[in-house]
Amino acid sequence: MLSTVLGRVARKKRAMTSDAAARDRNVKGMRIAEPILHVDMDAFYATVETIKDPSLRGKPVIVGGQGTRGVVTSASYEAREFGVRSAMPIVTARRLCPHGEFISNDPASYLEYSKKIRRVFTSFTPLVEPLSLDEAFLDVSGSVRIFGEPVDMGRRIKSGIEELGLKCTVGVAPNKFLAKLASTRAKPDGLLVVPAAGVEAFLHPLPVDALWGVGEITAEALKRLGLRMVGDIASISRRTLERAVGDALGAHLHALAHGRDDRAVVPDEPAKSVGSEETFSYDLDDAGRILREILRLSDRTAGRLRSHGLSARTITLKVRFSNFKTITRSRTLPEEIDTAAEIYSVTRDLYERLDPDRPRIRLLGVSVSGLEAGPPKRQLDLLGRGDRRCWDEAARAVDDIRSRFGDESVAPASLFTPGDS
Repeated sequence: MLSTVLGRVARKKRAMTSDAAARDRNVKGMRIAEPILHVDMDAFYATVETIKDPSLRGKPVIVGGQGTRGVVTSASYEAREFGVRSAMPIVTARRLCPHGEFISNDPASYLEYSKKIRRVFTSFTPLVEPLSLDEAFLDVSGSVRIFGEPVDMGRRIKSGIEELGLKCTVGVAPNKFLAKLASTRAKPDGLLVVPAAGVEAFLHPLPVDALWGVGEITAEALKRLGLRMVGDIASISRRTLERAVGDALGAHLHALAHGRDDRAVVPDEPAKSVGSEETFSYDLDDAGRILREILRLSDRTAGRLRSHGLSARTITLKVRFSNFKTITRSRTLPEEIDTAAEIYSVTRDLYERLDPDRPRIRLLGVSVSGLEAGPPKRQLDLLGRGDRRCWDEAARAVDDIRSRFGDESVAPASLFTPGDS
């Protein structure tokens, strides 16, 4: 009898030692089961506005452009009860919630609070990948020996955010896809863990549009094949899925349906594009006015490009017509550029190649990509005329004036109309 008891004690002790050793190996090798956090602020811009003006608390707050073409940037949960949603036209929001508190965007305040949020994140891990001002992925695998399990860090992050007067939702999971999905499902002000052993139980009952890359058209195509839930996609072969929706998308959806996402958290990923766009208060049809706006956007984009210490090779013109059809036209140059004149030369040509019988224009955008660090490496004449160094010096002088006196202090002469001072 005594030997049996002692045997049980010895086996239990060996098992406990083995478990402890396994946990220690996981910590040392950073093989934590659920190491990724996705943190998303709840109604971020609207909440910042209530911090600035406490009298707004508990009221339906709607932040966005206040013109007839404006859209909702953020809505408090009180406003959402009336059907107001982000990206909704502001006129629709006013119809749904006429008694709401409508407030213009205040980018400086949102950036200030975003920096405070970032400091909370980096107090737990340096591996923070911002997705926007109000959400980020965190890899906390290297922090567990200091702060405990990832879920404990999630709770402490929520507490740190609350001290700023904000609310957030946290998803904790084995990878970025699952963490993002968990935070979406836990909103608002929640914390949801997707355990490594419970990925299929969490994922497979969800509709197919829960998978990244499944929009309305792809969802309809999948439903025609009888694939309505994520589990349905996981149950068929990868090759069958590739034949149904294409090789790249099929392989992508097959991996996600099994909970696989190998992307690492990349802190401070370099910008892939820089640009500017504007929705107009009325539709544009006059070619002269349209070209002036393209020049204005080219000038703004060039300034932003230089402010980041970058140059670019690919220039893109975005046009949204009055019927809401949106097109883009791009051109890649053999060498980098970074001045308004160069960007405008390309975007003007792209515009002039559009169908002259096109509808009126609702929105214009100019962006650049194919970014390189530093100024253009070439030393060629601008459009074959004059010394490029003069244009570089002029652009730097404009940047200096704007940094001291504001963005509107200097602009291309053709943007001024008679009577401007």
